[in-house]
Amino acid sequence: MKKISSYIWEYKIPYLIAIVSLLIAVTLDMMAPRLTARVVDDVIVGGNIGELKYLLLGFLGIGLGRCVFQYVKEYTFDKNGAKISGDMRRDLFRHIQGLSADFFDKTNTGELMARVKEDVDRIWDAMGYVSMLLLEVIYHTSIILVCMYMLNWKLALLPTAAMLLCGSFAVIMERRLGKVYEEISEENAALNTVAEENLAGVRTVKAFAREKFEITKFLSHNKRYYDLNMEQSKVFVRYYPCFTVVTKVLPLLTILVGGKFVIDGEITLGQMTAFVEYSANIVWPMEMLGWLTNSFSAAVASNKKIKKIYEVKPTITEVTDTVKLEKVEGKVCFDHVSFHKEDMYEILHDISFTVEPGKTLGIMGATGAGKTSIVQLLQRMYDATDGAIYLDDVNIRELSLEQLRTSVSYVMQDVFLFSDTINDNIKLGKKDYIDFKTVRRASTQAQASSFIERMEDTYDTVIGERGVGLSGGQKQRISIARALAKKDPILVLDDSTSALDMETEHMIQQTLKTLEGTTKIIIAHRISAVRHADEILVLENGAIAERGTHEELIAKRGLYHETYESQYGQLTE
Repeated sequence: MKKISSYIWEYKIPYLIAIVSLLIAVTLDMMAPRLTARVVDDVIVGGNIGELKYLLLGFLGIGLGRCVFQYVKEYTFDKNGAKISGDMRRDLFRHIQGLSADFFDKTNTGELMARVKEDVDRIWDAMGYVSMLLLEVIYHTSIILVCMYMLNWKLALLPTAAMLLCGSFAVIMERRLGKVYEEISEENAALNTVAEENLAGVRTVKAFAREKFEITKFLSHNKRYYDLNMEQSKVFVRYYPCFTVVTKVLPLLTILVGGKFVIDGEITLGQMTAFVEYSANIVWPMEMLGWLTNSFSAAVASNKKIKKIYEVKPTITEVTDTVKLEKVEGKVCFDHVSFHKEDMYEILHDISFTVEPGKTLGIMGATGAGKTSIVQLLQRMYDATDGAIYLDDVNIRELSLEQLRTSVSYVMQDVFLFSDTINDNIKLGKKDYIDFKTVRRASTQAQASSFIERMEDTYDTVIGERGVGLSGGQKQRISIARALAKKDPILVLDDSTSALDMETEHMIQQTLKTLEGTTKIIIAHRISAVRHADEILVLENGAIAERGTHEELIAKRGLYHETYESQYGQLTE
């Protein structure tokens, strides 16, 4: 993870300008009580009226100077904070995108959303407004104390004691708030997860009449989030009055003790007036300590959460010197491949097959037999536990992930369409290379153009989130069009025609036959989807139970034969 100090260093010049502006603004502010002392001692007490106009011009100059430098300070700090948060969010998102599939198997979407949004926003506050106020409080307090000690060191002991007391309260409060903010951050992630899952699956919720259950589940997390925020408020409310009491008592004590010093002749009336003004100016930094501690604790807790994500490293990595294939022909070879996830049972066992360029492999098997895992291993979403996988006789671990994955057009079993136009959904991954003519041809091949062109905006129709508004068959056809438009050397269809009628599926099968230069891997439950494949694998419990052509497998009268009978009725001898 890139340290926050590194982000600050990238904007060192703007931060330097902001800090210098802050110093000048505060210094000008501290000059005002000195002028007030001169007004009291020289003009009011001394009767030197002629000096008043110069003192008034001094007040005007201080006011104008503070106006300019306060603006530069606040604008620059806010701008730097916004830029740093943008950079942090960009780097965090890139890191998340670079993590392997196993990370997303174990991490909720809501948690990641909380890290990318809320946690970075808290650090943004710390790097912008909060850091500005923190620096201002430190410098403001320091220069006031110096001015007070220059006027009268005895009287300056009062604000010094008050500052030490407020500092002690701030430290105690920060320690108690730190733990609470970590719990708030965790519960915020859980709350986001529940809301995201419910809204994404709202149609399922309604279909099963689970609204009350989901509301109850959401409210339980909402109640926990409320309780934690109330706990934070109780800590803040418990200590904040302490700051207020100190800040209200300090000016009063300053007047009482300072008044005695004036009577005793230790200081002038003007000096005491300046001292009272300084004590009033030192009040707001004390009041801000509680709020600053609150915000700073939140940023520290958020930074810890973000660090945990950066500590996760991708399990799928590239070798130092990757092999670059000049042209991918599409030969796929699995050599005694086995696979399991961490401590889970073995998903695939001793899988071996070869698909020559332009040929078709069909894969069948019951749910959970490991069909989809074969494609995930081919794309290196996961690495095989044993054995090796080759693309054009090169071990896929020696290829770059970009070349490997851009060589495979994958029509997933769970169709995912983005909330975008149909045109951009089909162009996905190659928007700069695929023209509209290709999009239309791919849609025609996927039997999607018929319903797309009946829509009011045709290919510019914006579809809802995850394809809401389209039928299952329409979404599958757009997904197939997306894969065909890429024209990659390997085409994988993972049960991608399950929602289509037999006639549409047959027409797509005819289209696949015309893709002579494309290696095709078809995963299906329907015999009709794989019967024309050059070889068919039948998986059972993660292993190859049968293999051969359609005719050979029918003749074996095994699992494939049973599936054929169940789908087409009893065979006649």
